[in-house]
Amino acid sequence: QVQLVESGGGLVQAGGSLRLSCAASGSISSFNFMGWYRQAPGKGRESVAWIISSGSTNYADSVKGRFTISRDNAKNTVYLQMNSLKPEDTALYYCHFRRYLTQDFWGQGTQVTVSS
Repeated sequence: QVQLVESGGGLVQAGGSLRLSCAASGSISSFNFMGWYRQAPGKGRESVAWIISSGSTNYADSVKGRFTISRDNAKNTVYLQMNSLKPEDTALYYCHFRRYLTQDFWGQGTQVTVSS
């Protein structure tokens, strides 16, 4: 069983930056898919950014040009650099890893609050 622990959330003013981290309890080299999701109060879970085993990345239109996903295999960690934050980015952010197409792991979430 792999455990994922997010960190780096907090309160920031609009226009500010945060870097979220998702640390895995084991090697991330076997994961095919690693992504970040968010859920704002009263809304459904939204996919924000993801990176696949080849290193290719993709982003939701709402965060393109502002967020960057990256990974550090040596640290078993995936990051989400968030710049130019907006109040609408306020949400609980989760990381999700998938391997072997059927094994899914989720973190507990880290809160990001952007004040206007």
